Amino acid sequence: MTDPSQARTAIVTGGARGIGAATARRLASDGLAVAVVDLDEESCTGVVGEITAAGGRALGIGADVASEDSVASAVERIAHDLGEPTVLINNAGITRDNLLFKMSVADWDSVMNVHLRGAFLMSRAAQKHMVSAKWGRIVNLSSTSALGNRGQVNYSAAKAGMQGFTKTLAIELGPFGVTANAIAPGFIATDMTAATAERMGMTFEDFKTAAASQIAVRRVGYPEDIANTVSFLISDEASFISGQVIYVAGGPTN
Repeated sequence: MTDPSQARTAIVTGGARGIGAATARRLASDGLAVAVVDLDEESCTGVVGEITAAGGRALGIGADVASEDSVASAVERIAHDLGEPTVLINNAGITRDNLLFKMSVADWDSVMNVHLRGAFLMSRAAQKHMVSAKWGRIVNLSSTSALGNRGQVNYSAAKAGMQGFTKTLAIELGPFGVTANAIAPGFIATDMTAATAERMGMTFEDFKTAAASQIAVRRVGYPEDIANTVSFLISDEASFISGQVIYVAGGPTN
């Protein structure tokens, strides 16, 4: 757990739901002020309300992480209203699944822009605050799909790219007291996986049951499983861990 007396400020992108929302709630409970960033500011209201009702500090921010101007404005507002951000969770992501021969250039570009361009822009904007504080934590969300997954050539490439991006951030920012790590979730029960089940013509319960049968611990993951890992990686206890990709998947990965 991060010492609440440090009054650190965290940014969680894609924070309105799923893994992002669980992470925002966990970091707030750890004592951080949390900027909940999502494309639609209104969608952040629920999470922000939960945090503030529990006695935490949170701010909802509407921003397009793929837009340089939008990111710059968002980070400036966060620094002014909550405090200079020294924790960044690059969680924002989308899927546009299809087989290679059916995939459009727009589907490729949109996934790359949100995941990779978004993580780049957010990290570049936030790192100056971390370098100034001589302390910082960046956690990027990758995926087991980085190892390859049929019908996700764009998503798999983006999530593999997040791993190389993370390792390079660790090298460049390490001398300034900043660590960078990636979490690669396996099957996590979220709106995104529910939508996948619907596309496959399965109920979400059947989809989760089928997935769990292939996981060593015989259950699917939940957003809180990822949030707990984020909480550790941003803590002072994890200060000697950097440039790592941690697979949170309920068992070994290929």
